[in-house]
Order: sequence, then C-alpha cells, then structure tokens
Amino acid sequence: MGLVVQKYGGSSVADAEGIKRVAKRIVDAKKNGHQVVVVVSAMGDTTDELIDLAEQVSPIPAGREFDMLLTAGERISMALLAMAIKNLGHEAQSFTGSQAGVITDSVHNKARIIDVTPGRIRTALDEGNIAIVAGFQGVSQDKKDITTLGRGGSDTTAVALAAALDAEVCEIYTDVDGVFTADPRVVTKARKIEWISFEDMLELASSGSKVLLHRCVEYARRYNIPIHVRSSFSGLPGTWVSHEPLNREPLSHEPQGDRKVEQAIISGVAHDTSEAKITVVGVPDKPGEAATIFRAIADNEINIDMIVQNVSAAATGLTDISFTLPKSEGRKAIDALEKTKAKIGFDSLRYDDQIAKISLVGAGMKTNPGVTAGFFEALSNAGVNIELISTSEIRISVVTRADEVTEAVRAVHTAFGLDSDSDEAVVYGGTGR
Repeated sequence: MGLVVQKYGGSSVADAEGIKRVAKRIVDAKKNGHQVVVVVSAMGDTTDELIDLAEQVSPIPAGREFDMLLTAGERISMALLAMAIKNLGHEAQSFTGSQAGVITDSVHNKARIIDVTPGRIRTALDEGNIAIVAGFQGVSQDKKDITTLGRGGSDTTAVALAAALDAEVCEIYTDVDGVFTADPRVVTKARKIEWISFEDMLELASSGSKVLLHRCVEYARRYNIPIHVRSSFSGLPGTWVSHEPLNREPLSHEPQGDRKVEQAIISGVAHDTSEAKITVVGVPDKPGEAATIFRAIADNEINIDMIVQNVSAAATGLTDISFTLPKSEGRKAIDALEKTKAKIGFDSLRYDDQIAKISLVGAGMKTNPGVTAGFFEALSNAGVNIELISTSEIRISVVTRADEVTEAVRAVHTAFGLDSDSDEAVVYGGTGR
C-alpha cells in the first residue's frame, strides 16, 4: 500500500456532518494501509462569501490583503477536519500552504506554483500521522507573502503535492460520481466516463467542464500522476484520468462490433458561460497591428481564448478582430486597449458578456469530417446561431448566445449518441464543487 493524496471540495466539507463523513473516509484509507495526505477547500460557499465581504469594504481590494483574507477559509476546513479525525482515534496534523512547502510566484490572486518542498509533510507521514493541507494557497518565493492560486487552486495543490511526494494516485473528491459526457446539472442523461486521457480531459477542462480545472490536469500530465475523480457522497468508482487506460473495459458509449478502427470517439460536450467577447472594430490591415493589440492584453496578464479576424474590406483596408476572455478581466482589457487606440487607429471597441462557449471533445476529429458537419447540424436543428468557431485535433468550439446554451448542449449530446439509457446522473452537492 502506497501514498495517496485525497482532495475534498467545498461541497464535501460544507458543514459539520460533511466534515465527519470525510474524516471517516480518510481514516478508512489509513486503516487500509495507505499513507494519506489530504487537501481541503474552504467550506461550502465560504470563499464567495469572503469575496463579497471584501468588495463591501473595498471595491478594489489590495491583492496582498485579499489573499490573506481568502486563505482563511481553507485554514478553517483543515483545522476542523484534523479535529474530526482525532475524534476517530487517529492522529492528524494540519498545515497551511506555506507550511506544506507550496512555493509560488508573486502574482496575487492567481499565483503559479514554482516548487513544492514538502519536508514537514514527509515528517508527519513518517511519524504515522495523516497530513491535512489547506488547498488554494502558497507562499511567494521572493517576498514570502501568502498567495492564492485562483479558482480550482485546491485541485492544483493536490496534484502538485502528489508529484512532490511520488504518490500512487491523486483522488479528487467532488459532488458527482466522476467525469461525465456533459454537465449532469444541464444534461440529466449524461454518461459517466470510466477512463479519459489527459489530453481529452485537458480540452474538456479548458472548454468549461468544472469537475477538474485545466491547471490541475496540466500538472498531472506533466508529472504523470493518475487522477481518480470520485464523489465523497457515495462509494462508487469514479473516472480515471491518465496517459493510458488502467486495465479498463471499453466504455459503454464507445461503438462496438463493426466500428471502423479510425472512427472518432467522442469524449463529451462542455460549455462555459464565464467568458465575454471583445471586438476591435476598424483595425488597419497591416503587419504589427494584431501584435500591438495582443501585447497590450498580455502585459495586463489577461488570458484569451478564441480569436477570429475578418477578411479586410477592399475599399477601406480595415478589418475587425474578435476574441474571448474571462468576464472578470473584461474591464481591464477594455482599459488596456483604449490606451492603444491612438497608436493602432482602430475605430471602436465592442464588449459582449452575454455569450456561451460550447465544445465537442474527442479523439480522431481531424480525420473525420462528418463530426464537424454533425456538430453544426445539431446546433442548426436546435435553432442556435454560431458567432465564432475554433478547432483543434480533438475539439470543436463555438460561441453562441448565453440564453441558448442549455438547449444547444442537450442537442449536441443527443446527436452524438451520448445520452444514457439507464439511471440519470446524480449531483449530490448542489452547485458546489
């Protein structure tokens, strides 16, 4: 029996009963002979409540103090969980991110992990203890300030610790039984996936699937850490995410029998309503203008997703450039672009935050033109208009109106035969992760 890292999301530790239930599961793993390291998120909606409180005090909280505030949620969870484990007769020690050796850069609110030096965690394990680590946080390498890793940071903390400790597996416990072919809150007939590759999972995560965040999957792929996504509310097996299948049987929704060897295998449909679209209108169509636009965005540390440039009008020599980005970065992006207006000479900026991105993910898409046609036909039959299109070898993404996303996801899911003909997917913890 080896070392296991378990991560529990906010919905799993939302209240005292949830914490006691999680403590029992951890103790069971310890009794089975494992060394156990646990990463916890803040209880329920604690982080959102702290954010709301900060905004009531200051419209634009200082990054350093904002991080000091937000890390309080995970510290509460880790201490309570340690108490619950000790009440079951086992020793547990809790550690903040900095005590656990999670070293980051100095970017507050969305720091990136530079290194993990888990000396104190190893000592705790060698002494026979269960180690509990506050997720989502670390300490900056240069200034030694407390930092936070941004949304989904606890998942990343767990995988980073698993890599540093050479764990056998990183178990991510959430409020659903695994990774599904679509969000079970939207598509009740979504199927659970028994195994999915890092590459497909990365595309789903980047496209809006919230069960795992893309930074967590990137880290796991880089260090080859198998992830097992499970529910903390049931004892059912979940979804394995790894480079190669772990002795799995063919998935229930994979075509069998006379299926062509190179036929595309669809992993799932993801959607994202957290993005906005900016269109730079009337950009001179000459070398360097797009570079100036996106350098201004990059210098403000804003991540962009889809980009489309129209063909320039012959009469004017002007073009429009549209791109999507997180809604939370919209105001900052507009301000940055306004400062370049005189240099570039564009006409105006348009901002639209009532959009949604829908993505179809699966292997073999590039060599199967029927997948693209089927995707667009499904959207057309549902009366959904497409505004932007982006593709990769294993993904097709489109931007539509936000109020059409539910109907669009269900239509695509059905069109590709992903609907389950058995029990509906169960969401145990409401909207929490």
